[in-house]
Amino acid sequence: MSRIGNFAEDDIAGWIVKSPDIGKAMAGFSGAVYSDKNRLPMRVRELARAVIAHDNECVLCQNTRDADGPAAGVDEELYDHALEWATWPGYSEQERVAAEFAHRFGTDHVNLKYDEDFWERAHAQFSDELLADLTLSCAMWIGMGRMLSTLDIGQSCKLTLPSRA
Repeated sequence: MSRIGNFAEDDIAGWIVKSPDIGKAMAGFSGAVYSDKNRLPMRVRELARAVIAHDNECVLCQNTRDADGPAAGVDEELYDHALEWATWPGYSEQERVAAEFAHRFGTDHVNLKYDEDFWERAHAQFSDELLADLTLSCAMWIGMGRMLSTLDIGQSCKLTLPSRA
């Protein structure tokens, strides 16, 4: 049961009425991360998101899928092996670096800041623009996932993001 308000267990947006201005802004931020404004390849985006979902222990985030994912090569194997991002051979080097960034951004950001080896590998895989999109996306997922998990909102839901086509 939600820690704020009396919402149905699967109502993942009802809490926004408790803070309409900030909630509306957060919904806009989330919409940008999941739209074609985000320049990350979808496999990269979804793997980074899945890694954070596990780190946050957010069941809703773990169960979220993008309707456009299959057409972009995002299959259940990508999600099934998210916790093995460092070793599973099905990930590209770019995906692996994004997953490492996502994990460390959410769990060890101070050491990540000073890890010159990581930044050399990151810049070999991503432009500054893509690193900005990755960082902003990770910030949104960490914040939203922790909020949803902490407030016990939508933790039994399976969410499919609508197709943009």
